[in-house]
Amino acid sequence: MTSAERSGPALRRVVMESYGDPDVLAVREADLPQVSAELVLVRVAAAGVNVVDLYQRSGVYRVDLPFTPGIEGSGTVLQTGTGVAGIAVGDRVAWLGQPGAYATHVLLPAFRLVPVPDGLSLTDAAAALIHGMTAHLLTTDVYAPTEGTVCLVHSAAGGVGGMLSQYARRRGATVIGTVSRDDKAAAARAAGAHHVVNYERSSFPRRVRELTGGRGVDVVYDAVGRDTFLDGLTCLRPGGTCVLYGQTSGAADPIDPQLLNSSGSLFLTKPSLSHYDHSPELVRRRAATVFEDVVAGRVRVRVHATYPLADAAAAHHEMAARRTRGKILLLP
Repeated sequence: MTSAERSGPALRRVVMESYGDPDVLAVREADLPQVSAELVLVRVAAAGVNVVDLYQRSGVYRVDLPFTPGIEGSGTVLQTGTGVAGIAVGDRVAWLGQPGAYATHVLLPAFRLVPVPDGLSLTDAAAALIHGMTAHLLTTDVYAPTEGTVCLVHSAAGGVGGMLSQYARRRGATVIGTVSRDDKAAAARAAGAHHVVNYERSSFPRRVRELTGGRGVDVVYDAVGRDTFLDGLTCLRPGGTCVLYGQTSGAADPIDPQLLNSSGSLFLTKPSLSHYDHSPELVRRRAATVFEDVVAGRVRVRVHATYPLADAAAAHHEMAARRTRGKILLLP
């Protein structure tokens, strides 16, 4: 660590001292934290902006204030605690599930870190981590498409939706993607969607029935929630599966379970990555798979925009407006 990094104030981080709109996010300075025990100090290269950050900032999800958002990032190890093994100064790492990534430096438990392989930039590592792991989870552990499967992927131009479409298509599935704006259609097709429907401008269930000859799709991957959930159920073939993994438009309306029966004995699940990858070993295993897929060109990462820490509020405004076509990153 350099002398400049030892002397404060060297740490800059985004802090919210109250709940509210994006303007509650402000940059504050502090001394670098002390490294002890099994902790690691990382210089942040990129921090991922995720929907959960918006929920925490607005108060939908309650956190202890003052609070620094950001549960995902990448960077370089600057210092390790006395109890840390297998991680060295200079290692390129990424992490998820630990708040505080909106900063120039972050102190992390060593077990949270996953190695970033040669050939993958730290920017792409941050962009691929949560989105790629979620997409991989949804198309392997939750519902694995095979040759001939027909998938309906909502938010197909988004970060998860785009990578999910790529994984499904590589497995031989036909992907029908939906978008909320016409100018997202090209991004959805580039990500792997065979057909694209604007669900804000037309009836996507009717179009899905046309595209499938009235049969319906095998699976719906729904990141939107309230605006698409019920209509998505009508798109499923008998015995089909709805994977509800997000709620960018708000929480899905509650339903009578009898609706699943009367609609053709449907299956409904609402998975979380943390319930499947519930140990550091499982997190590292899936992260390594996703990183290998990106390095090998089997899936592509799309970065929508990058912002400096001082513009974290602008990044939140952009995500809230649902204009994104890929990942938003903060670059300290």
